[in-house]
Amino acid sequence: MHEKLRQIKERYVNRETVTYVIFGVLTTAVNYAVYYPLRALGVNYLISNVIAWIVAVTFAFFTNKHFVFESKDYSLSVLLPELGKFVAGRLITLGLEELLMYVSVDLLHFNDRIMKLIVSVLIIILNYVFSKLFIFTKKEKTDED
Repeated sequence: MHEKLRQIKERYVNRETVTYVIFGVLTTAVNYAVYYPLRALGVNYLISNVIAWIVAVTFAFFTNKHFVFESKDYSLSVLLPELGKFVAGRLITLGLEELLMYVSVDLLHFNDRIMKLIVSVLIIILNYVFSKLFIFTKKEKTDED
């Protein structure tokens, strides 16, 4: 049992996952720092969510690119495809977040602030998977590199 836990820790607890969690928390804080004041001003929760998403995705792209996945090539030939894939992945999870928020708030009548917290956990996990597998992929080094 201890050996299995050690293997799990070695595989999943590393610089990349720790920095992703740190910047994920900061990105979530940015998202909420925009969402909650907009809600307090009476802006519809779905509109508030989209505005907060735009600000948070901008923050997340640069912090994930530079600090988490250490993709430090800012040439347009690298930056633009990464940005395009990042935004596409985040649009997918935004759509899922909006759907889950709509169902839980409008149809099931749960509190939007509580549901935003709950839904965020799933979204954070999916965003990591998209970033890791499809966006900030490291190229294998060859003998020519």
